[in-house]
Amino acid sequence: MALDTKSLNLCGLRGATTAHNNTPEAIETAVSELVSELVSRNALSPEQIISITFSVTADLNACFPAAIARKQKGWESIALLDCQQMSVEGDLKFCIRILAHVLLPLAQKPKHPYLGQARLLRPDRSNKK
Repeated sequence: MALDTKSLNLCGLRGATTAHNNTPEAIETAVSELVSELVSRNALSPEQIISITFSVTADLNACFPAAIARKQKGWESIALLDCQQMSVEGDLKFCIRILAHVLLPLAQKPKHPYLGQARLLRPDRSNKK
């Protein structure tokens, strides 16, 4: 499906969540929920997503979030990247952050999902659907 890019705006969407622990299953659950919320809150189709960077705190190393996201239908050609978040004393544990570059309709306001304990990072964005 071809997008009418004249009516779209390039936006950066942010979000975050937390895993319950450092296991592939816990990370998969957290990433799947975060990606699902990002897509549903912003009514995104795969064609609108240009790239996504996942960053994780140093205590998460059981699997790659991008490998989990790549399982989404239609995401085969989306550029996905994993990296480790800068380690800062007192940072939220087991945290997964996301930065997505997407095309949104000009009149649409971006919605940034902050889930789990990551709600503490951005309480101003945590309950907005």
